[in-house]
Amino acid sequence: MTLKRESRKSAAGNLRIIAGEWRRRRIYFESSTELRPTTDAARETLFNWLQHRIEGAVCLDLFAGSGALGFEALSRGASEVVLVDSNRRCINNLHQTANELQTERCTIVNRNALDYLQRCNRKFDIVFLDPPYHSGLAVKALRNLDSINCLNLEALIYLEVGRDFNSKKLADQWTFVRNFNAGSRSHYLLSQQLDANISST
Repeated sequence: MTLKRESRKSAAGNLRIIAGEWRRRRIYFESSTELRPTTDAARETLFNWLQHRIEGAVCLDLFAGSGALGFEALSRGASEVVLVDSNRRCINNLHQTANELQTERCTIVNRNALDYLQRCNRKFDIVFLDPPYHSGLAVKALRNLDSINCLNLEALIYLEVGRDFNSKKLADQWTFVRNFNAGSRSHYLLSQQLDANISST
């Protein structure tokens, strides 16, 4: 059952959209030990990296959770975001957030992320990939993205994983464009292209 706005505020976690059309608007979501939205600082760094690529981009937010990355992308000018999550409560919250922001530029999909990729029939410019840590899903999702031809030329992948993630597993298939560590998390920007053209921070 979809939470009413009042109960979302009183019983949920929340985060702010940093910049763009919905700057300072709050996203509310049900608190969970399994849900760890990308921090404000990490999102600010990420979207500084993407500042010349986000306008008009078609984005995919796998393991969308709170929708922090997808809605931030929309706020900053992405033309469309597909948000995918297998958790029904997350899906309900994503629909509530989309309604509160009065946006029709997002598609919300209640499906297992790997299953979605296997059936994907469109191409994306930017993919946000933030799976549960230590699940093995990061490598599996990246392999699927690499093999099913759902990425536009020079597409970028944002990957958020635990600090102990072995990034050497990706070296043969992906170019590391940017990365930084913060606390227990590692953040990477990846490309299949060797000449990815993006601004530095």
